[in-house]
Amino acid sequence: MSENKREILFNAFDMNCVVHQSPGLWRHPDDKASTYNTLGYWTHLAKVLEKGKFHGLFLADVLGTYDVYKGTNVTPLSSGAQAPVNDPMMLVSAMAAVTENLGFGVTAGTAYEHPYAFARRLATLDHLTNGRVGWNVVTGYLPSAARNMGQEDQMEHDERYNHADEYLEVVYKLLEGSWEDDAVQNDKETGIYTDPGKVHPINHEGKYFKVPGIAITEPSTQRTPVIYQAGASKRGTEFAASNAEAIFVNCPTRDLLKEAVAKIRDAAEAAGRGRYDIKVFAMQTIITGETSELAQAKFEDYASYVDIEGSLALLSGWTGIDMSVYGPDDVIGDDVKSNAIQSSVETFKKASGDTGKPWTIRQLAEWIGVGGFGPVSVGSGAEVAEKLIDWVEHTDVDGFNLAYAVTPGTFEDVVEYVVPELQARGVYKTDYAEGSLRNKLFGEGDRVKDTHRAAKYKVANRLAPQA
Repeated sequence: MSENKREILFNAFDMNCVVHQSPGLWRHPDDKASTYNTLGYWTHLAKVLEKGKFHGLFLADVLGTYDVYKGTNVTPLSSGAQAPVNDPMMLVSAMAAVTENLGFGVTAGTAYEHPYAFARRLATLDHLTNGRVGWNVVTGYLPSAARNMGQEDQMEHDERYNHADEYLEVVYKLLEGSWEDDAVQNDKETGIYTDPGKVHPINHEGKYFKVPGIAITEPSTQRTPVIYQAGASKRGTEFAASNAEAIFVNCPTRDLLKEAVAKIRDAAEAAGRGRYDIKVFAMQTIITGETSELAQAKFEDYASYVDIEGSLALLSGWTGIDMSVYGPDDVIGDDVKSNAIQSSVETFKKASGDTGKPWTIRQLAEWIGVGGFGPVSVGSGAEVAEKLIDWVEHTDVDGFNLAYAVTPGTFEDVVEYVVPELQARGVYKTDYAEGSLRNKLFGEGDRVKDTHRAAKYKVANRLAPQA
Protein backbone atom coordinates (compact mmCIF):
# COMPACT_ATOMS: atom_id res chain seq x y z
CA MET A 1 0.00 0.00 0.00
CA SER A 2 1.21 3.51 -0.81
CA GLU A 3 2.96 5.11 2.17
CA ASN A 4 1.22 8.45 1.71
CA LYS A 5 -2.30 7.06 1.38
CA ARG A 6 -4.46 6.20 4.34
CA GLU A 7 -5.69 2.62 4.61
CA ILE A 8 -9.45 2.11 4.57
CA LEU A 9 -10.60 -0.58 7.00
CA PHE A 10 -13.63 -2.83 6.54
CA ASN A 11 -15.63 -4.66 9.18
CA ALA A 12 -18.54 -6.88 8.21
CA PHE A 13 -21.63 -6.28 10.33
CA ASP A 14 -23.74 -9.35 11.07
CA MET A 15 -25.76 -10.96 13.84
CA ASN A 16 -26.57 -14.53 14.86
CA CYS A 17 -30.14 -14.28 13.58
CA VAL A 18 -32.27 -14.24 10.42
CA VAL A 19 -32.99 -10.51 10.16
CA HIS A 20 -30.25 -8.19 11.34
CA GLN A 21 -30.69 -4.85 9.55
CA SER A 22 -32.78 -5.59 6.45
CA PRO A 23 -36.33 -6.69 7.36
CA GLY A 24 -37.96 -8.71 4.60
CA LEU A 25 -34.79 -9.57 2.69
CA TRP A 26 -34.70 -13.08 4.21
CA ARG A 27 -37.37 -13.88 1.62
CA HIS A 28 -35.03 -13.08 -1.28
CA PRO A 29 -33.97 -16.21 -3.19
CA ASP A 30 -30.28 -15.30 -2.83
CA ASP A 31 -30.40 -14.80 0.94
CA LYS A 32 -29.00 -17.54 3.18
CA ALA A 33 -29.69 -15.87 6.54
CA SER A 34 -32.05 -18.66 7.60
CA THR A 35 -29.00 -20.93 7.85
CA TYR A 36 -27.60 -18.70 10.60
CA ASN A 37 -27.94 -21.60 13.05
CA THR A 38 -25.41 -23.78 11.18
CA LEU A 39 -21.64 -23.69 11.45
CA GLY A 40 -21.39 -23.84 7.66
CA TYR A 41 -22.93 -20.40 7.25
CA TRP A 42 -20.40 -18.81 9.59
CA THR A 43 -17.29 -20.65 8.42
CA HIS A 44 -18.12 -19.78 4.81
CA LEU A 45 -18.65 -16.12 5.69
CA ALA A 46 -15.39 -15.99 7.64
CA LYS A 47 -13.45 -17.35 4.65
CA VAL A 48 -15.12 -14.85 2.30
CA LEU A 49 -14.16 -11.96 4.57
CA GLU A 50 -10.58 -13.13 5.01
CA LYS A 51 -10.26 -13.46 1.23
CA GLY A 52 -11.36 -9.82 1.04
CA LYS A 53 -8.85 -8.77 3.74
CA PHE A 54 -11.61 -7.49 6.02
CA HIS A 55 -10.23 -6.27 9.32
CA GLY A 56 -12.92 -8.13 11.19
CA LEU A 57 -16.42 -9.47 11.55
CA PHE A 58 -18.47 -7.44 14.00
CA LEU A 59 -21.25 -9.47 15.61
CA ALA A 60 -24.14 -7.51 17.06
CA ASP A 61 -26.40 -8.96 19.74
CA VAL A 62 -29.50 -8.32 21.86
CA LEU A 63 -30.87 -10.26 24.81
CA GLY A 64 -34.48 -9.21 24.39
CA THR A 65 -37.12 -8.82 21.71
CA TYR A 66 -38.22 -5.68 19.87
CA ASP A 67 -41.61 -5.58 21.55
CA VAL A 68 -41.66 -1.79 21.92
CA TYR A 69 -43.62 -1.67 18.65
CA LYS A 70 -47.33 -2.06 19.54
CA GLY A 71 -46.23 -3.50 22.89
CA THR A 72 -46.16 -7.10 21.62
CA ASN A 73 -43.82 -9.70 20.10
CA VAL A 74 -46.10 -10.26 17.12
CA THR A 75 -44.20 -8.11 14.61
CA PRO A 76 -40.62 -9.04 15.53
CA LEU A 77 -41.55 -12.74 15.47
CA SER A 78 -43.54 -12.68 12.23
CA SER A 79 -40.99 -10.51 10.42
CA GLY A 80 -37.93 -12.19 11.98
CA ALA A 81 -36.64 -8.80 13.18
CA GLN A 82 -33.71 -9.93 15.34
CA ALA A 83 -35.81 -12.81 16.64
CA PRO A 84 -34.95 -15.64 16.94
CA VAL A 85 -31.39 -14.70 17.92
CA ASN A 86 -28.54 -16.91 19.19
CA ASP A 87 -25.42 -16.20 21.25
CA PRO A 88 -22.63 -14.64 19.12
CA MET A 89 -19.69 -15.80 21.25
CA MET A 90 -20.32 -19.45 20.40
CA LEU A 91 -19.48 -18.76 16.76
CA VAL A 92 -15.97 -17.42 17.16
CA SER A 93 -13.95 -20.60 17.70
CA ALA A 94 -15.34 -22.25 14.56
CA MET A 95 -14.59 -19.20 12.40
CA ALA A 96 -11.14 -18.80 13.92
CA ALA A 97 -10.36 -22.41 13.03
CA VAL A 98 -10.84 -21.75 9.29
CA THR A 99 -9.05 -18.38 9.18
CA GLU A 100 -5.66 -17.00 10.22
CA ASN A 101 -6.09 -13.22 10.33
CA LEU A 102 -9.74 -12.19 10.49
CA GLY A 103 -10.70 -10.47 13.74
CA PHE A 104 -13.94 -10.97 15.65
CA GLY A 105 -15.73 -8.16 17.48
CA VAL A 106 -18.34 -9.73 19.74
CA THR A 107 -21.15 -7.75 21.36
CA ALA A 108 -21.85 -8.46 25.02
CA GLY A 109 -23.75 -6.34 27.51
CA THR A 110 -22.70 -5.19 30.95
CA ALA A 111 -26.17 -5.25 32.50
CA TYR A 112 -26.90 -8.89 33.21
CA GLU A 113 -23.72 -11.00 33.46
CA HIS A 114 -21.21 -10.76 36.29
CA PRO A 115 -17.81 -9.42 35.11
CA TYR A 116 -15.88 -12.19 36.88
CA ALA A 117 -17.37 -14.95 34.73
CA PHE A 118 -17.42 -12.78 31.62
CA ALA A 119 -13.71 -11.94 31.91
CA ARG A 120 -12.96 -15.64 31.74
CA ARG A 121 -15.04 -16.03 28.57
CA LEU A 122 -13.17 -13.14 26.95
CA ALA A 123 -9.78 -14.52 27.92
CA THR A 124 -10.73 -17.97 26.67
CA LEU A 125 -11.65 -16.65 23.23
CA ASP A 126 -8.49 -14.56 23.10
CA HIS A 127 -6.43 -17.68 23.82
CA LEU A 128 -8.25 -19.82 21.26
CA THR A 129 -8.00 -17.20 18.49
CA ASN A 130 -4.40 -16.22 19.27
CA GLY A 131 -5.44 -12.68 20.03
CA ARG A 132 -8.05 -11.97 17.37
CA VAL A 133 -10.94 -11.00 19.62
CA GLY A 134 -12.57 -7.67 20.39
CA TRP A 135 -15.41 -6.91 22.78
CA ASN A 136 -18.17 -4.53 21.73
CA VAL A 137 -19.31 -3.09 25.06
CA VAL A 138 -23.02 -2.32 25.23
CA THR A 139 -25.12 -1.27 28.20
CA GLY A 140 -28.42 -2.62 26.82
CA TYR A 141 -31.47 -0.81 25.50
CA LEU A 142 -34.39 -3.26 25.25
CA PRO A 143 -36.87 -3.21 28.15
CA SER A 144 -37.84 -6.83 27.35
CA ALA A 145 -34.33 -7.99 28.25
CA ALA A 146 -34.49 -6.20 31.60
CA ARG A 147 -37.86 -7.75 32.45
CA ASN A 148 -36.71 -11.25 31.60
CA MET A 149 -33.62 -10.79 33.77
CA GLY A 150 -35.80 -9.98 36.77
CA GLN A 151 -35.91 -6.19 36.56
CA GLU A 152 -38.88 -3.94 35.95
CA ASP A 153 -36.97 -1.89 33.38
CA GLN A 154 -33.46 -0.92 32.40
CA MET A 155 -31.43 1.45 34.51
CA GLU A 156 -31.66 5.07 33.42
CA HIS A 157 -29.46 5.81 30.39
CA ASP A 158 -26.55 7.59 32.12
CA GLU A 159 -26.65 5.26 35.12
CA ARG A 160 -26.16 2.31 32.75
CA TYR A 161 -22.83 3.87 31.78
CA ASN A 162 -21.86 4.41 35.41
CA HIS A 163 -22.51 0.72 36.00
CA ALA A 164 -20.55 -0.16 32.85
CA ASP A 165 -17.58 1.94 34.02
CA GLU A 166 -17.23 -0.22 37.10
CA TYR A 167 -17.88 -3.39 35.11
CA LEU A 168 -14.91 -2.60 32.87
CA GLU A 169 -12.79 -1.72 35.87
CA VAL A 170 -13.32 -5.24 37.22
CA VAL A 171 -12.56 -6.82 33.83
CA TYR A 172 -9.40 -4.74 33.47
CA LYS A 173 -8.22 -5.65 36.97
CA LEU A 174 -8.76 -9.35 36.28
CA LEU A 175 -7.20 -9.46 32.81
CA GLU A 176 -4.42 -6.90 33.29
CA GLY A 177 -3.66 -6.88 37.00
CA SER A 178 -3.94 -10.36 38.46
CA TRP A 179 -1.37 -12.58 36.73
CA GLU A 180 2.17 -11.48 35.97
CA ASP A 181 3.38 -12.27 32.46
CA ASP A 182 5.70 -15.04 33.69
CA ALA A 183 3.38 -16.48 36.33
CA VAL A 184 2.99 -19.70 34.36
CA GLN A 185 6.20 -21.70 34.82
CA ASN A 186 5.14 -25.03 33.26
CA ASP A 187 8.24 -26.50 34.84
CA LYS A 188 8.18 -30.29 34.82
CA GLU A 189 11.42 -30.53 36.80
CA THR A 190 10.24 -28.49 39.79
CA GLY A 191 6.64 -29.60 39.47
CA ILE A 192 5.44 -26.01 39.52
CA TYR A 193 2.95 -25.05 36.86
CA THR A 194 2.07 -21.56 38.11
CA ASP A 195 4.12 -19.55 40.60
CA PRO A 196 1.61 -18.54 43.30
CA GLY A 197 3.71 -15.50 44.17
CA LYS A 198 3.07 -14.06 40.73
CA VAL A 199 -0.73 -14.25 40.90
CA HIS A 200 -2.46 -11.47 42.83
CA PRO A 201 -5.99 -10.86 44.14
CA ILE A 202 -7.65 -7.79 42.70
CA ASN A 203 -9.45 -6.80 45.94
CA HIS A 204 -12.20 -4.93 44.14
CA GLU A 205 -15.05 -3.51 46.16
CA GLY A 206 -17.27 -0.94 44.49
CA LYS A 207 -20.84 0.27 44.23
CA TYR A 208 -22.02 -2.61 42.05
CA PHE A 209 -19.45 -5.40 42.38
CA LYS A 210 -17.28 -7.08 44.98
CA VAL A 211 -14.51 -9.28 43.55
CA PRO A 212 -11.78 -10.00 46.10
CA GLY A 213 -9.86 -12.83 44.47
CA ILE A 214 -7.63 -13.70 41.53
CA ALA A 215 -8.45 -14.18 37.87
CA ILE A 216 -8.71 -17.86 36.99
CA THR A 217 -7.27 -17.50 33.50
CA GLU A 218 -3.63 -16.99 32.62
CA PRO A 219 -2.73 -13.99 30.42
CA SER A 220 -3.82 -14.30 26.79
CA THR A 221 -2.19 -12.75 23.73
CA GLN A 222 -3.85 -9.36 24.15
CA ARG A 223 -4.78 -9.75 27.83
CA THR A 224 -7.68 -7.34 27.32
CA PRO A 225 -9.33 -7.87 23.93
CA VAL A 226 -9.76 -4.80 21.72
CA ILE A 227 -12.56 -2.65 23.14
CA TYR A 228 -15.27 -1.64 20.69
CA GLN A 229 -18.11 0.75 21.48
CA ALA A 230 -21.05 2.25 19.65
CA GLY A 231 -22.60 4.80 22.00
CA ALA A 232 -22.61 8.32 20.58
CA SER A 233 -24.68 10.14 23.19
CA LYS A 234 -22.87 12.64 25.43
CA ARG A 235 -22.43 10.06 28.19
CA GLY A 236 -21.61 7.34 25.67
CA THR A 237 -18.88 9.49 24.12
CA GLU A 238 -17.35 10.15 27.55
CA PHE A 239 -17.33 6.41 28.19
CA ALA A 240 -15.77 5.69 24.80
CA ALA A 241 -13.10 8.36 25.20
CA SER A 242 -11.56 6.40 28.09
CA ASN A 243 -12.30 2.84 26.99
CA ALA A 244 -12.87 2.42 23.27
CA GLU A 245 -10.21 1.50 20.74
CA ALA A 246 -12.74 1.35 17.92
CA ILE A 247 -16.08 3.14 17.68
CA PHE A 248 -18.98 2.53 15.33
CA VAL A 249 -21.10 5.50 14.29
CA ASN A 250 -24.24 5.83 12.19
CA CYS A 251 -24.52 9.05 10.22
CA PRO A 252 -26.72 9.54 7.15
CA THR A 253 -24.54 12.25 5.52
CA ARG A 254 -20.87 13.10 5.05
CA ASP A 255 -21.18 16.34 7.00
CA LEU A 256 -22.83 14.67 9.99
CA LEU A 257 -20.15 11.97 9.93
CA LYS A 258 -17.38 14.58 9.83
CA GLU A 259 -18.91 16.25 12.87
CA ALA A 260 -19.20 12.94 14.74
CA VAL A 261 -15.61 11.89 14.00
CA ALA A 262 -14.22 15.24 15.15
CA LYS A 263 -16.24 14.97 18.35
CA ILE A 264 -14.72 11.53 19.07
CA ARG A 265 -11.16 12.67 18.33
CA ASP A 266 -11.63 15.70 20.60
CA ALA A 267 -12.98 13.49 23.37
CA ALA A 268 -10.00 11.12 23.10
CA GLU A 269 -7.61 14.05 23.50
CA ALA A 270 -9.58 15.41 26.44
CA ALA A 271 -9.22 11.99 28.10
CA GLY A 272 -5.42 12.16 27.75
CA ARG A 273 -5.19 9.85 24.76
CA GLY A 274 -3.89 10.36 21.26
CA ARG A 275 -6.26 11.84 18.70
CA TYR A 276 -6.03 8.67 16.63
CA ASP A 277 -5.97 6.18 19.50
CA ILE A 278 -9.56 5.36 18.52
CA LYS A 279 -10.43 3.97 15.10
CA VAL A 280 -13.80 5.21 13.87
CA PHE A 281 -15.97 3.03 11.63
CA ALA A 282 -19.07 4.39 9.90
CA MET A 283 -22.09 2.30 9.00
CA GLN A 284 -22.46 1.71 5.28
CA THR A 285 -24.29 -0.74 3.03
CA ILE A 286 -22.83 -1.41 -0.40
CA ILE A 287 -24.93 -2.70 -3.30
CA THR A 288 -22.55 -3.31 -6.19
CA GLY A 289 -22.12 -5.27 -9.38
CA GLU A 290 -20.16 -5.43 -12.59
CA THR A 291 -21.74 -2.20 -13.86
CA SER A 292 -23.63 0.72 -12.39
CA GLU A 293 -26.81 -0.40 -14.16
CA LEU A 294 -26.60 -3.93 -12.76
CA ALA A 295 -25.98 -2.57 -9.26
CA GLN A 296 -29.02 -0.28 -9.50
CA ALA A 297 -31.20 -3.12 -10.74
CA LYS A 298 -29.98 -5.24 -7.83
CA PHE A 299 -30.87 -2.48 -5.35
CA GLU A 300 -34.37 -2.08 -6.81
CA ASP A 301 -34.85 -5.84 -6.61
CA TYR A 302 -33.81 -5.85 -2.95
CA ALA A 303 -36.04 -2.87 -2.14
CA SER A 304 -39.08 -4.77 -3.41
CA TYR A 305 -38.69 -7.22 -0.51
CA VAL A 306 -38.65 -4.62 2.29
CA ASP A 307 -40.93 -5.41 5.24
CA ILE A 308 -42.20 -2.05 6.53
CA GLU A 309 -43.65 -3.49 9.73
CA GLY A 310 -40.36 -5.23 10.49
CA SER A 311 -38.53 -1.97 9.90
CA LEU A 312 -40.83 -0.16 12.31
CA ALA A 313 -40.24 -2.84 14.94
CA LEU A 314 -36.47 -2.29 14.68
CA LEU A 315 -36.88 1.49 14.66
CA SER A 316 -39.05 1.32 17.78
CA GLY A 317 -36.52 -0.85 19.62
CA TRP A 318 -33.55 1.30 18.68
CA THR A 319 -35.25 4.53 19.73
CA GLY A 320 -37.39 3.25 22.59
CA ILE A 321 -40.39 4.92 20.90
CA ASP A 322 -43.45 2.96 19.77
CA MET A 323 -43.71 4.00 16.12
CA SER A 324 -47.25 2.64 15.89
CA VAL A 325 -48.49 5.82 17.61
CA TYR A 326 -47.32 7.86 14.60
CA GLY A 327 -48.98 8.13 11.22
CA PRO A 328 -46.89 7.17 8.17
CA ASP A 329 -46.43 10.82 7.19
CA ASP A 330 -45.44 12.06 10.66
CA VAL A 331 -41.86 12.89 11.68
CA ILE A 332 -40.05 12.24 14.97
CA GLY A 333 -40.47 15.40 17.02
CA ASP A 334 -37.82 17.34 18.92
CA ASP A 335 -39.65 16.74 22.20
CA VAL A 336 -39.05 12.97 22.12
CA LYS A 337 -37.09 11.55 25.08
CA SER A 338 -35.45 8.12 25.02
CA ASN A 339 -34.03 5.64 27.49
CA ALA A 340 -32.83 3.42 24.63
CA ILE A 341 -30.17 4.35 22.06
CA GLN A 342 -30.18 8.13 22.32
CA SER A 343 -27.83 8.55 19.36
CA SER A 344 -30.32 6.65 17.18
CA VAL A 345 -33.05 9.13 18.07
CA GLU A 346 -30.81 12.02 17.07
CA THR A 347 -29.79 10.25 13.84
CA PHE A 348 -33.38 9.69 12.79
CA LYS A 349 -34.35 13.27 13.63
CA LYS A 350 -31.60 14.50 11.29
CA ALA A 351 -32.26 12.05 8.44
CA SER A 352 -33.62 13.83 5.39
CA GLY A 353 -34.10 13.31 1.70
CA ASP A 354 -33.13 15.47 -1.24
CA THR A 355 -35.59 18.15 -0.11
CA GLY A 356 -33.72 18.69 3.16
CA LYS A 357 -36.93 18.06 5.11
CA PRO A 358 -36.98 15.48 7.91
CA TRP A 359 -37.98 12.06 6.69
CA THR A 360 -41.41 10.74 7.59
CA ILE A 361 -41.94 7.52 9.51
CA ARG A 362 -42.72 5.76 6.21
CA GLN A 363 -39.49 7.05 4.60
CA LEU A 364 -37.43 5.98 7.60
CA ALA A 365 -38.94 2.49 7.47
CA GLU A 366 -38.19 2.20 3.74
CA TRP A 367 -34.63 3.42 4.33
CA ILE A 368 -34.03 0.91 7.12
CA GLY A 369 -35.37 -1.88 4.92
CA VAL A 370 -32.16 -2.24 2.90
CA GLY A 371 -29.11 -2.35 5.13
CA GLY A 372 -30.43 -0.69 8.28
CA PHE A 373 -29.97 2.94 9.22
CA GLY A 374 -26.62 3.68 7.57
CA PRO A 375 -26.11 5.19 4.11
CA VAL A 376 -26.46 2.91 1.09
CA SER A 377 -23.92 3.14 -1.74
CA VAL A 378 -25.12 1.75 -5.07
CA GLY A 379 -22.82 1.47 -8.08
CA SER A 380 -20.05 -0.37 -9.83
CA GLY A 381 -16.97 -1.35 -7.85
CA ALA A 382 -15.09 1.66 -9.16
CA GLU A 383 -17.93 4.07 -8.35
CA VAL A 384 -18.29 2.77 -4.80
CA ALA A 385 -14.53 2.84 -4.26
CA GLU A 386 -14.35 6.50 -5.27
CA LYS A 387 -17.26 7.36 -2.99
CA LEU A 388 -15.66 5.64 0.02
CA ILE A 389 -12.35 7.40 -0.61
CA ASP A 390 -14.20 10.72 -0.80
CA TRP A 391 -15.97 10.02 2.50
CA VAL A 392 -12.69 9.16 4.24
CA GLU A 393 -10.97 12.29 2.94
CA HIS A 394 -13.92 14.52 3.86
CA THR A 395 -14.75 13.07 7.27
CA ASP A 396 -11.47 11.69 8.71
CA VAL A 397 -13.19 8.33 9.34
CA ASP A 398 -10.95 5.24 9.47
CA GLY A 399 -13.19 2.72 7.82
CA PHE A 400 -16.65 1.27 7.35
CA ASN A 401 -18.85 -1.16 9.20
CA LEU A 402 -20.57 -2.89 6.29
CA ALA A 403 -24.13 -4.10 6.74
CA TYR A 404 -25.77 -6.35 4.18
CA ALA A 405 -28.93 -6.60 2.13
CA VAL A 406 -28.60 -10.34 1.45
CA THR A 407 -26.08 -12.64 3.03
CA PRO A 408 -23.50 -13.72 2.18
CA GLY A 409 -24.08 -12.25 -1.28
CA THR A 410 -23.63 -8.59 -0.32
CA PHE A 411 -20.24 -9.37 1.25
CA GLU A 412 -19.21 -11.56 -1.68
CA ASP A 413 -20.01 -8.68 -4.05
CA VAL A 414 -17.89 -6.25 -2.01
CA VAL A 415 -14.95 -8.67 -2.10
CA GLU A 416 -15.31 -9.24 -5.83
CA TYR A 417 -16.00 -5.72 -7.08
CA VAL A 418 -15.01 -3.09 -4.50
CA VAL A 419 -11.93 -4.43 -2.73
CA PRO A 420 -9.84 -4.78 -5.95
CA GLU A 421 -10.72 -1.19 -6.91
CA LEU A 422 -9.62 0.12 -3.52
CA GLN A 423 -6.43 -1.92 -3.70
CA ALA A 424 -5.69 -0.54 -7.17
CA ARG A 425 -5.99 2.96 -5.72
CA GLY A 426 -3.53 2.14 -2.94
CA VAL A 427 -5.96 2.61 -0.04
CA TYR A 428 -6.71 -0.98 0.97
CA LYS A 429 -4.41 -3.70 2.24
CA THR A 430 -3.22 -6.45 -0.08
CA ASP A 431 -2.10 -8.54 2.89
CA TYR A 432 -2.66 -8.59 6.62
CA ALA A 433 -0.22 -7.21 9.17
CA GLU A 434 1.27 -9.68 11.62
CA GLY A 435 0.08 -10.32 15.13
CA SER A 436 -3.07 -9.76 17.13
CA LEU A 437 -6.23 -7.87 16.26
CA ARG A 438 -4.88 -4.89 18.22
CA ASN A 439 -1.56 -4.94 16.38
CA LYS A 440 -3.36 -5.17 13.04
CA LEU A 441 -5.43 -2.16 14.07
CA PHE A 442 -2.63 0.09 15.34
CA GLY A 443 0.69 -1.59 14.51
CA GLU A 444 1.97 -0.96 18.03
CA GLY A 445 1.94 -4.41 19.62
CA ASP A 446 -0.58 -6.75 21.17
CA ARG A 447 -1.31 -5.02 24.49
CA VAL A 448 -3.30 -1.90 25.35
CA LYS A 449 -1.49 1.41 24.94
CA ASP A 450 -0.20 3.16 28.04
CA THR A 451 -2.73 5.94 27.47
CA HIS A 452 -5.66 3.52 27.64
CA ARG A 453 -7.69 3.30 30.83
CA ALA A 454 -6.87 -0.41 31.25
CA ALA A 455 -3.15 0.33 31.46
CA LYS A 456 -3.33 1.69 34.99
CA TYR A 457 -4.57 -1.71 36.18
CA LYS A 458 -1.56 -3.59 34.79
CA VAL A 459 0.30 -5.74 37.31
CA ALA A 460 3.45 -3.63 37.10
CA ASN A 461 1.49 -0.45 37.80
CA ARG A 462 -0.51 -1.99 40.64
CA LEU A 463 2.59 -3.38 42.35
CA ALA A 464 4.80 -0.33 41.81
CA PRO A 465 5.75 1.51 45.01
CA GLN A 466 3.57 4.56 45.58
CA ALA A 467 5.41 7.88 45.85
